[in-house]
Amino acid sequence: MDDMALLLLAAGASARMRGRDKLLEPVGGQPLLRRQALAALATGARVYVTLPPGAEARRAALDGLPVEIVEVADAETGMAASFRAGIAALPATCRAALVVLADMPELGEDDFRMLFNAFEGDAAAPILRGAGADGRPGHPVLFPRRCFDELAALNGDQGAKPVLAAHADEVRLIPLPGQRALTDLDTPEAWDHWRKAQQ
Repeated sequence: MDDMALLLLAAGASARMRGRDKLLEPVGGQPLLRRQALAALATGARVYVTLPPGAEARRAALDGLPVEIVEVADAETGMAASFRAGIAALPATCRAALVVLADMPELGEDDFRMLFNAFEGDAAAPILRGAGADGRPGHPVLFPRRCFDELAALNGDQGAKPVLAAHADEVRLIPLPGQRALTDLDTPEAWDHWRKAQQ
């Protein structure tokens, strides 16, 4: 797995959490960011975590883990900045990158492995995109190396949507159990609702 990377995007501002940091919300007894990093490392892939400048609490949540932290100097400009910084950090030997949004608490090692295992490995391999059990496209997304230049040229706060749209006929959906590919929690209310549903 040395030629495969997992890029954990964690440079967002948690702007809708009204003072709380969603990436530090406890899940399974540990901060969400640490939980997701541990799940990523368990796949055997090289793990890169994008963080905004400072972010000492997020850095502390990753303390002791063998991940490569990629500081995103212009994180405030939107998600595309994380893509640019993250792709730039990948080694030339990297054949594909699994892009994982750090604020999706239901995703885990099994989901990451499913996408890695489905990767065909050649230059013409399709983009693999996690989907809900009902087939709705979601996350994470595995991009083969041929997409890296386009990801590195993204701008704004719409993430990889332009790349996925440009290659719509080359995207293969990988259904994941339940709604885990679609569950992202951006507000205190969403977190409260999700926690009640877990009980």
